[in-house]
Amino acid sequence: MQHLPIFPILLPMLAAVFMLLPPLSNSINRHRVFAVCAMLALVGIATLLLITSHQQGTQMYILGGWQPPFGIALIADRVSTTMVLLTSVLGLGAQLYACAGDDNDGMFFHPLFMFQIMGINGAFLTGDIFNLFVFFEVLLIASYALLIHGGGKQKTKANVHYVILNLVGSSIFLFALGIIYGTVGSLNIADIANKVRLLGEHEQALAKTGGLLLLVVFGLKAALLPLHFWLPKTYAAASAPVAALFAIMTKVGVYSILRVHTVVFGEEAGALASIAIPWLWPLALLTIAFGAVGVLASPSLRLTAANLVIVSVGTLILAIAMQREAATSAALYYMVHSTLVTGALFLLADLIGKQRGKAEDRYVIARKMKHGKVIGIAFFIAALTVVGMPPLSGFVGKVLVLQAAQGMAEIAWVWPVILIAGLASLIAISRAGTTIFWRHEGESTIDAPLSKLRLLAVALLLSASPLMVIFGGPVTDYTNLAAAQLHDRAQSVDALLPGGIEQ
Repeated sequence: MQHLPIFPILLPMLAAVFMLLPPLSNSINRHRVFAVCAMLALVGIATLLLITSHQQGTQMYILGGWQPPFGIALIADRVSTTMVLLTSVLGLGAQLYACAGDDNDGMFFHPLFMFQIMGINGAFLTGDIFNLFVFFEVLLIASYALLIHGGGKQKTKANVHYVILNLVGSSIFLFALGIIYGTVGSLNIADIANKVRLLGEHEQALAKTGGLLLLVVFGLKAALLPLHFWLPKTYAAASAPVAALFAIMTKVGVYSILRVHTVVFGEEAGALASIAIPWLWPLALLTIAFGAVGVLASPSLRLTAANLVIVSVGTLILAIAMQREAATSAALYYMVHSTLVTGALFLLADLIGKQRGKAEDRYVIARKMKHGKVIGIAFFIAALTVVGMPPLSGFVGKVLVLQAAQGMAEIAWVWPVILIAGLASLIAISRAGTTIFWRHEGESTIDAPLSKLRLLAVALLLSASPLMVIFGGPVTDYTNLAAAQLHDRAQSVDALLPGGIEQ
């Protein structure tokens, strides 16, 4: 059990390596069986890790025996294990969908998929900013190859923009790391939080610069305005299972903002307390607004789903900007909900596109789909969830975020923006549903079978929404404890340094 925190990183890495070696390397069917078994095992390990961290406190794994702040430490607390489990479930759904044929459009889909899972899990579990950079690079390198998997002009064009922007982001990340290390003398998150309060006036200016540069990098990863313009076309160009997995990619950026600017530059950082908050408020509100406009202007379901990701990012950053436990708890609930439902929407858009032929998932009149009823039911559930209609998790998540706002000033900004964005999403999704399922001419001549495996993948992701409502009490109790742990300095900082008492 003491090695459990490293398994979510080790398992996908070893699975990827084994699939590149004989006898697995020369058979796509063996890749599929092995990869799905590995993902099922990862879901089990992530669940066990979440339960362990919840019942026994934060699990810290020290690599090489070098104690923090000098060595590499993995931190499995309630927040990070929630994100690892979310990644595993989303990854399982996307991989099941890919096994129906999308993985055969190019080479090495499943090893690349596993390397990306490894990078994402590592980013969530790492306890220092340098290794956050390392895992960012791992997941980005895998995502470059996955985005262009299968080839095509549209994918190539989107990939070039995506690679250039992320290379710029990585360069800024290195500058930020150098500034912070030169100022504080450490890159361990808990150790930086301990030392940043003791800096002199000149050192504070440098540390603030480093912290704000990190905000730029994380904002780029999260697609926070004005660094969001790369996302819609990139996600729309990717194959369906890759786009579904990419739904968690923006959450890596959101998580990094939450972790660094709550623990390091939070309320107890002295002169550097809450340095990001004056920026997060307007950027979050504008991200929601621009995302809502993008949702209304989208000509296809894929682009609608991509812009809904931007709206969800703005909502999450808005909750982080409130800087209180209730808002962080609401953000965790909403993050799980929004990631899974947008992932399901990308898969549904592909299912619809295969049934409509040349019309694909665009909002144009086309022939009637042969399997429209089954897909329509799934779309209806996804639509209710993503726009925040009761009784599904989207409604609960938005209510929690709205309730977290306190004071007339916060309520005056938060409530109108979120509710208007919800109305825009309702209008756009209603237009999508009526155009795709009701406005048609003639019967379909396309004999596209409806894959049971693809339906299973969509059902797996959509099932989370009613389950999060049915078990809403335990789920919100858990997110409350996770938020309290993150905001409690004794648990998020002191307990992770030598001499600290594990909470």
